[in-house]
Amino acid sequence: MASLSQYFPITDPTLIFFVVLLIILFAPIIMGRLRIPHLIGMVLAGMIVSKYGLNILVRDDSFELFGRVGLYYIMFLAGLELDMEGLKKNRARVGFFGVLTFVLPFVITVWTGKSLLELSATASLMLGCIMSSNTLIAYPIVGRYGLQRNSASTLSVGSSMISLFLSLVTLAAIVNSVKDTGGALFWLWFAVKFVVFCVIMIILIPRLVRWFLRRYSDAVMQFIFVLSILFLSAALSDYIGLEGIFGAFFAGLILNRFIPKVSPLMNRIEFIGNALFIPYFLIGVGMLINIRLLFHGGSVLWIMLCLVLFGTLGKALAAYGTTAFFRMPRLSGDLMFGLTSAHAAGAIAMVMVGLSLESAPGQSVFGNEILNGVVLMILFTCIISSVVTENSARKIRLKEKDNPTTDNKGDDEKILIPVKYPEYADSLITLGTLMRNPKLNRGLIALNVVYDDVNAAKNQEEGRRLLEHLKKNCSAADVPIQTQVRLSTNIANGIKHAFREYQASEIIMGLHFHPEITNTFWGQFAQSLYNGLNRQIIIARIRQPLNTIRRIVVAVPSRAEFEPGFHRWLERLSRLAGNLDCRIQFHARDTSLALIREYVQNRHPNVRAEYTEMRHWNQMPDLAANIKEDHMFVVVTARKGTISWKAALERLPEEIDQYFSGRTIMIVYPDQYGETMDTMTFAEPQHTEERSAYDWLRDKINGLKRIRK
Repeated sequence: MASLSQYFPITDPTLIFFVVLLIILFAPIIMGRLRIPHLIGMVLAGMIVSKYGLNILVRDDSFELFGRVGLYYIMFLAGLELDMEGLKKNRARVGFFGVLTFVLPFVITVWTGKSLLELSATASLMLGCIMSSNTLIAYPIVGRYGLQRNSASTLSVGSSMISLFLSLVTLAAIVNSVKDTGGALFWLWFAVKFVVFCVIMIILIPRLVRWFLRRYSDAVMQFIFVLSILFLSAALSDYIGLEGIFGAFFAGLILNRFIPKVSPLMNRIEFIGNALFIPYFLIGVGMLINIRLLFHGGSVLWIMLCLVLFGTLGKALAAYGTTAFFRMPRLSGDLMFGLTSAHAAGAIAMVMVGLSLESAPGQSVFGNEILNGVVLMILFTCIISSVVTENSARKIRLKEKDNPTTDNKGDDEKILIPVKYPEYADSLITLGTLMRNPKLNRGLIALNVVYDDVNAAKNQEEGRRLLEHLKKNCSAADVPIQTQVRLSTNIANGIKHAFREYQASEIIMGLHFHPEITNTFWGQFAQSLYNGLNRQIIIARIRQPLNTIRRIVVAVPSRAEFEPGFHRWLERLSRLAGNLDCRIQFHARDTSLALIREYVQNRHPNVRAEYTEMRHWNQMPDLAANIKEDHMFVVVTARKGTISWKAALERLPEEIDQYFSGRTIMIVYPDQYGETMDTMTFAEPQHTEERSAYDWLRDKINGLKRIRK
């Protein structure tokens, strides 16, 4: 036994990393069998392998480095995945909950410190700052259940940042009052630094991000760039005195609309964080905890009990008080309490400030008992937070499955994307990814058709290489994709045959203009396709990365609501706007706008939609004056002879060349003889206040059909 102990603790960096990877691998497996949240397993594993447990590992600098990165990653992902539109709509609730979740724990903890722990006023106030803030340590659980955009998650994340900001400002005031440097000059300098930080993050960083993403599409470069923005923001936030976690969250908010939730870049960011950095952080937190102190009794145990009991009570009162005040479901209160009740590295940082601060010569504000009590408090609040969040998230997800808000029955979505030119293929696949319904999990179909001639073998090989590249990109975004290289004597016929073989619902294709091949606006095959197929065809000319689009402007012809494919293109455009988190502006007649508005509000309430009357199709030049480089212009057109077709549509190529040259455009040919209005599927709202809008929309469509007859 003595011979074995000489090899521990492990100090070799390679072996340390190996042991950490084993913990990350096996902790979820073991915790899953025990039905315990995985996050607790990471913390407990850290306790076991630390010097306070079996003394297997030394907490070297890697835990400090990766642990800090992991903490920043949690906050960054919280900002990155936050529902910005939901945050705007619930800003009153977020503000109310944020103030409440700061004030109640602060007041209760200060009283506890003064009355029960018999601490000084300064020490009690600093403990109040520790317990009024929180760390979103259970946020990965929310991500695993896909509840990032749930209203309770939005309230919890937003309020956590408010409480953290108020705690840090209060802590700065306490520290500077003790040091007797908290005069007007200090606050003036703090305000100047904070304003400069906001200017850099709100004005300069978005411009820099848009410029970079437009010019560089390499996956590695984009990932490194995003991490650079994250740590720049954290460093700036640290410099002004607000802790790096605040800056990490702020960076997530700024980059929120530039990184779509279904993009390969988002998938890479989440994968790296959840696979390495966040587990490293949790293990490092566990290694700080000395569980043996629980059995020593005395003041440390009493301090820990008071902090856990009264600090958690304050967080619970804030969460359930907010849900009661705004009449939210009980499960929302459970999730809000779970997410906001944990304390981690932020608490350690604050208690270290108290240890280094002297209230009198040679006497620190905090003693070692407070430090040990806070560390033990971290363990129990992390357990409480993880268990409550896991249970509430599971119940919310099960409830959503029992009462689905969207009816996908009868949805025949299966998107076919013909690709030929490598410079366009990635953009078309991205467009299809942003438009598809992930709940159906049907994936995309990428097709490459080559001429059956003497160069067929060479062209087939080039097509296979292109499709392999697209499969890798789709795999990075967790999007299923089918691919086919097809020989044909006629490209358009090859696409039509594949369309029928795959039973596709629609086509997304590029608007290619290659003078050496054709000099027509539509290119070689588009006209043959939309004349030969009666299903939806989207033709796109993409001039910039889609995640840099700020607004989608849609021109809708009169009587478009009578076309059988009315709901399909509206669904695709709404989903595109939602995933890009950009505004979408519809220009149409009043009768069309009424139906569009009702559909969007019922099916996609978080989409930022605007509705503007366009009395006549001749107003197209007026629209062009307001289309900027970072806008997308969408024209919903029609096939000749259909109910919404008009002679003015024949001038569409000339008008686009004249007024929209150099702009990102999309031309939509809706379904013609596919699904009829009698079988159009609208998701019937679950809430009573939404049902009247649904009934109105259904009656309106029936009335319009009677007028048509």
